[in-house]
Amino acid sequence: MLIERTKDEVIIRLPAYVDTEGLQRLVNFLSYKEATAKSEATQAEVDKLAKEVKKGWWAKNGSKHIK
Repeated sequence: MLIERTKDEVIIRLPAYVDTEGLQRLVNFLSYKEATAKSEATQAEVDKLAKEVKKGWWAKNGSKHIK
């Protein structure tokens, strides 16, 4: 594995035999870190938003899944 930092990015080189499923999970995590890096939201605000989203989803879709 080789990690290189340039002025604009960090480059990670891995051998071709590395498990792509595990690598995809890592890429997903890194995408999350990139997307939230400049967020000023508190954990309490994030938790509140998640609760509201879940409540709305269940109100709209719950009857499709519970019979």
